[in-house]
Amino acid sequence: MPPRETTAWSPLAPAHPVSPHAPGPAQSWSTTAARPVVSFGQPEAFHERARHLVGPRTAAAAACLVLGLGLIGGAVTGSWITDDDGDAVSGDHFATAGTLWHNVPVDQLFPPTVQGTGAGPGGAGRTWTRIAVAPDSGCAGAFDPLLSKVLAPVGCQRLLRATYTDATQSYVTTVGLLFTKADPAAMSALAHRFRTEALDRRADLMPRAYAAKGTPAAGFGDKQRASWTISVLTDAPVVGYAVSGWADGRGVDEPQPAADAISAAATTAPAQAGLGNEAQGLADRIERRLRQSIGTATEKSS
Repeated sequence: MPPRETTAWSPLAPAHPVSPHAPGPAQSWSTTAARPVVSFGQPEAFHERARHLVGPRTAAAAACLVLGLGLIGGAVTGSWITDDDGDAVSGDHFATAGTLWHNVPVDQLFPPTVQGTGAGPGGAGRTWTRIAVAPDSGCAGAFDPLLSKVLAPVGCQRLLRATYTDATQSYVTTVGLLFTKADPAAMSALAHRFRTEALDRRADLMPRAYAAKGTPAAGFGDKQRASWTISVLTDAPVVGYAVSGWADGRGVDEPQPAADAISAAATTAPAQAGLGNEAQGLADRIERRLRQSIGTATEKSS
């Protein structure tokens, strides 16, 4: 009997068949267009004869012109990447990100299968299969008590969670996206606190797993948490996280933050098993999908 999954967001069914080993998507939204790709051609080289006809002053002027255009182009590109070209653009980006919890299908944020090329120990590949999706909810009971207090200043708009297992079903990992009620200043302040106080490395500040009944994660409780990672975004009102453990329900006496467990020098049981890579690798790829969704949604609204 395949593992049961609790779905969320919308009741619409997918238009394509789904593997019996992977839960079906919770909804199907409009197909999003990919961001247009802008490419710059290589500058044409001067003809060898023409090069000899260019005087030193003319060559110097041409070089300055090329350098100037390059600097201008670099400034424009940097402005686009960091949204430094005005509060309106940054505000639109930030506001759009805050609506994704109800505007984006579950399969777009938490796909049934996630490929992790190079995400395992030593650059090994990983494949994660979604086994459960929690209904979108508030944050009650989702974090250790002290972590809930730390996150309280940014509020809880909605919490989205899904649990995955690896290809061998040896490990389980819950990944979550907390959509806050905060503005950019509050998110920056929280990110600064996490960074300066190393809050993402404290074992008393851990997210909790989503242990769905009837799945390999059914026994994934607080004592089974082995490694975790937390990321506070500053360009979106979102806190992303992941927490991993063994699928057989064994307890862990000393969980280790993923940032430490992925070190080649780490010798703890979670590190040796690659559970830091499980948490970090899956969290990175879900955050990447979130950012892609923000970009697509921002383009549609413009």
